This record gives sequence, C-alpha cells and structure tokens, in this order.
Amino acid sequence: MQPSNCSTGSEFLFLGLLNTKEPQVILFVVFLSFYLLTVIGNCTIIVTVRMDHQLQTPMYFFLHNLSFLEIWYTTTIVPKLLANLLATSRTIMFVSCMAQLYFFVCFGATECYILSVMAYDRYLAICNPLHYATSMSDRICTLLALACWISGILTGLLPVLLISRLCFCASKEINHFFCDIPPLLSLSCTETYSTEISIFFLSLLVLFCSFLLTVVSYVFILTSILKIPSAKGRRKAFSTCGSHLTVVVIFYGTMIFMYVRPRSDFSTDIGKVVSVFYTVVTPVLNPVIYSLRNKEFIGAMKRVAKKCIYFIKTL
Repeated sequence: MQPSNCSTGSEFLFLGLLNTKEPQVILFVVFLSFYLLTVIGNCTIIVTVRMDHQLQTPMYFFLHNLSFLEIWYTTTIVPKLLANLLATSRTIMFVSCMAQLYFFVCFGATECYILSVMAYDRYLAICNPLHYATSMSDRICTLLALACWISGILTGLLPVLLISRLCFCASKEINHFFCDIPPLLSLSCTETYSTEISIFFLSLLVLFCSFLLTVVSYVFILTSILKIPSAKGRRKAFSTCGSHLTVVVIFYGTMIFMYVRPRSDFSTDIGKVVSVFYTVVTPVLNPVIYSLRNKEFIGAMKRVAKKCIYFIKTL
C-alpha cells in the first residue's frame, strides 16, 4: 500500500558531484572542454567518413553511427551538468528527469548494440575475408544499424515506465549529477524490489549479451590472428580491431560495474566517479582512439581538409 503523502513529484534537486551549492568554476571549465572536444571530435569523424570515398566500408559506416550516437549520448547529460555547476538552484522537473533517464538508457543501450555489431564486423573481416563483401553488404549494414537503433529505443522504455510509477515523498534530493537509475531508486519511499529486479535483469540481458557477443567475436579474431605466420601480418590484423577493443573494455567495464550488481553494494560517491567515465570521458576518448591512432583515417582527414580548403578558395 502506498503512503498517503505519496506523489510522483513535480521536481527534483541535484546535489551534484561534490554535494555543495557553491558554484564550481574549475569543474565547469574541465567538463565544458571535454564536451566541446567530444562534439568536435565526433563531428570530424562523421564529416570525414561521409566525404572520403576510401572510408565507405562497413567498419567506418558503423563508426559513423557510433560517433553520431556519442554526440547525443553526452548531450543528454553534460549541458545540464554544466548549468548546475554554475547555478545555486539545481532543480529539474519530474518530466524532464524522466526524459533524461530515457535518452540516457536509450543511447547507452544503442551503444552496446553498435559495439557488438562492430565486433561482429571485425570477426567477418578477419576470420571470413572471402565472404566479407557479401556478408556485410550495404543493405545488411543498414539493417544492422537500424536494428541497433530500434532496439535501443525500445530498451529505454522499461526503466522509465517502472521508475515513473514510484512514489517520492519527503526528500526530492538526487545525490547525483543526473537522473540515473540507482539514485532514483534510493529516493523512492515505496517498495522498489520488483522494479530493481526488472531493471537488473534488463541490464544483465543488454550488457552481458552484447558483451558476450563481443568477447566471442574477439576469441575467434585472436585465434585467427595467431595463425598468421608473419609478425607484420599479425600486427596489421590486430591494428584493425585494437581501437574498438580499447573502447569496449572502458565502456563495458564501467557500465557493468554500475548496473549489474545489487543496490546494497552501491556507493554513491564511487558511482558518481564511475558515471563521469562513461558519460564524459569515454565519449571524448572515442575520436582519439579511432582517429589519431589510425593512419588510414588520418590520411582521409588530410584529403578532406584539402577538399575544404580548395572549396573555400574557389568561393
């Protein structure tokens, strides 16, 4: 039975990263820099992939989708975080909180699916190169990307529907810097066991199934690479998937730590630090990992830059 003073709430108050109401200018500058680098870096990848004909391959098609996703994923969290770092009143309307939660889960789940598809793409390219062109045709790539986006959109619905039905009575203070699942569950004054179990199994299904597909793909990839006789050939083969593997380890490691464990083990302060990694740090690392360590992509960037300079000169 729900308490008589139960309500879904009209607004919440963020306590923020440091649980202080004082403006935090230094953190504002740091996170603003990360956000701008994320947007600029991922936009650079999108423009380069679209403009350079040599990058019209399945690997860069999925990278294009990932970069587009990362821009919206970090935009869901960081602008509100930046505003709160300079504000004395850090409130958010209940509807806005649920919207932020939905898009966070939606984009996070979509990233899991896209990373899995990218691992599958590398598996086909290295382990089954003779049939790669037919296995990863333009039509199949488009269908896989569409499936990732639709699955992500649907995945975001369940947590929001469950949490929006909870009661939030006396306290409306969210001990976090965005509307995340664990702090919202902690804030509810009603029984949340069934909601926790449902979200736990959803997280388990999304994260571990995606992670398992990625791990299996890389087991086959590693086995095939070790069979290559020359050291140069092994280095070249591994270089095509090393960047993706780095992103996978960072992203899945932090996500699994946050969402696939009992709430009793949840430490709010540690949770905030981990959340910074997958909402702020990882999105800015992706362009660096995928572009600056990739000679093929750097060459494409130079070609695109020359085209842009030539176009400007002809105006």
